[in-house]
Amino acid sequence: MAETSATRETGETGSRPRVSSWRYIGPGIVVAATGVGAGDLVATLIAGSKFGYTLMWAAVIGCLVKIALAEAAGRWHLATGRTLFEGWRTLGSWTTVYFAVYVVIWGFIYGATAMSSSALPIVALFPDGPGLKTWAIVTGLIGLVFVWFNQYAVFEKVMTVLVGVMFVVVVYVAVRVGPDVGASFAGLAPVLPDGSLIYTLGLIGGVGGTITMAAYGYWVNAKGWNNASWMKVMRLDNRVAYITTGIFVVAMLIVGAELLHSSQIALTKGDRGLIDLGQVLEDRFGVVTAKLFLIGFFATSFSSLIGVWHGVSLMFADFVERIRAERAAGGRADEVGPGGALVGRQEKSVPFRAYLLWLTFPPMTLLWLDEPFGLVIVYGVLGAFFMPFLALTLLWLLNSDRTPREWRNGWLSNGMLAAAGLLFLVLCVQQVRDLPW
Repeated sequence: MAETSATRETGETGSRPRVSSWRYIGPGIVVAATGVGAGDLVATLIAGSKFGYTLMWAAVIGCLVKIALAEAAGRWHLATGRTLFEGWRTLGSWTTVYFAVYVVIWGFIYGATAMSSSALPIVALFPDGPGLKTWAIVTGLIGLVFVWFNQYAVFEKVMTVLVGVMFVVVVYVAVRVGPDVGASFAGLAPVLPDGSLIYTLGLIGGVGGTITMAAYGYWVNAKGWNNASWMKVMRLDNRVAYITTGIFVVAMLIVGAELLHSSQIALTKGDRGLIDLGQVLEDRFGVVTAKLFLIGFFATSFSSLIGVWHGVSLMFADFVERIRAERAAGGRADEVGPGGALVGRQEKSVPFRAYLLWLTFPPMTLLWLDEPFGLVIVYGVLGAFFMPFLALTLLWLLNSDRTPREWRNGWLSNGMLAAAGLLFLVLCVQQVRDLPW
C-alpha cells in the first residue's frame, strides 16, 4: 500500500489491521452532518408534534438502517480498493446513464435548496440586513471558495465543529423543553397510531439519507483509509456518526412532542418550519434560546451545503475520470486499475471543480423563481429513486465475486440492506404517487 498520512502518523505498516481508535473518527461525522438537513429536522418535529413520543422506535430503527448502508459503502471501498462508481460500472451501463442524469439534475436543484436553507436562519438573526436571495448567494459563494481552496483534512475539521454546534444546540433545546423520560422509553415499543404510516416510514428512511451516503466511501479514501486494514476503524467511525444522528432525531422528536404536540402548534412544512420553531422558542424561553437555536439551524444547513459541495463533487470527478480512463483503454473497463487510492487527488481536478461551479452558479437562477414547479417534480422523482438504487446495488455488489469472500455480506448485512431497499422502494412509490401529475 502507498504510504498515507494515517500510516505516517502511526508508523504502522499498510497491511496490519488498525486498532479502533476515537482519534481516527472523521468521515462518518462528515456524512452524518451532510445527510441531516433542515428539512429532515422539520419532518422529525412534525412527527413529534402529531404523535408525541409514539414514533421514537422508528427513529432508532432509522439509525440502524443508516449504519448498515454507510458500512456497506465503506466496506466496498476498503475491501476492493475500488470506488462505488467503479462497482456500479460492473453492473452494466444502465448505472452510468442513471447516475449521469441524476447527478446533473439533482445538483442543479439541490444547489438552490441548500443556499436558501443556509440563508433562512441568517435572515432571521439579522432581519435588518440583506434579503434572502443575497444571503443565499453569499453562502453558496462561501461554500464554493472554502471547498475550492481546502482539502479533506481542513474540510473534516470544519464539519466536526459544525456538528458540535448542531449537537449542543439541539440537545440543549430538548433538555430545556423538559423531556418526559417515561414516555420516551414507552415510545421505543413499536406502535403505529392511525395515520402515522407515512410519518413512520419517513422517520426510518428520511433523516440522514441522501446521495451523500454514497459519498461515505469517498471520504473514507480521502481520509487515507485505502484497504481492509482500516475496516475496524471505519466501522467504529460509522457507528459513532449515526448514533450521533440518532441523538439529533430523538432530541427533535422530544421538542416536537413537548413543545408542539401538547400545545397543538403547527409548523410550516420545509425549512421555514424551523423559523416558526424559533419564534415559539422565543415566546416560551426568551430571545437567547431562540438565537442559539437559529445558530444551530445555520450549522445544520451550512454543513449540508459544504458536505454536498465536497462529497458529490468527488463522486462526479470519479465518474468523469473513470469514463475517460475506459475510453483511453479502448472501452475495456477491466484494464483500468482501481481508483480508490486516487480519491484524495481528485479534490483539485478539473471535473471536481467543474461540478463545484455547477452546484453554485446555475442554481442561483432558481432563487428568483417563487415555484420552479416542473424542476421540483423532476427532482422529487429522481431523489425518490436514489436510495433504493444505492441499497439494492450494494446488496448486489457485496454478495458477488466482485468482493473478496472475507468481506462479503453476512446474514445481518443482507437482511438490513434488503429491508432498506424495500423501505426506500415503498417511500419512492409513495412520493411519486403524491406528486401532482
